[in-house]
Amino acid sequence: MSARHCCIALLGLWVVTALAGGWLFVAGLTKPGTGGRTEITLAAQERDQILGEMRELLKAVHGVVAWAGGPDQAADRQAAGQSARKAGMGMAADVNPALMAKLPLAFKQMGMSVHKDFDGLADAIGQGESSTQALARLSSITARCTTCHDLYRLPEHK
Repeated sequence: MSARHCCIALLGLWVVTALAGGWLFVAGLTKPGTGGRTEITLAAQERDQILGEMRELLKAVHGVVAWAGGPDQAADRQAAGQSARKAGMGMAADVNPALMAKLPLAFKQMGMSVHKDFDGLADAIGQGESSTQALARLSSITARCTTCHDLYRLPEHK
């Protein structure tokens, strides 16, 4: 095989690999699921990691709601800001790239926007935003949570 044929073959292989990688980045490792939701296929450990992150997000929601509805908002403001910050972009910083490749693009976009907005919420609480304003921000965040739960499912594989 000549050098030219070898280069053409390698270029073709590179194009196919790039297209497959791009498709996987957008579509993720998914299949149609029940109830109109898309199932994301993950290993048990990956599924547990995502569900653990969702529990941490819920704890952050609780921290903000407890502050907003509590009797001593001034004293609890710092704790509420810390709760929101824990759910910010720092939570998403060390996610395994192989796991990210399995998640569909819309799932990744919603997740990253939620983390970013928790950082914004933490900043706003720290700057003295009222509990009413903070709850409005939180409502916007949780709207994405419910949308994601309506669209996707993480089935347990046996």
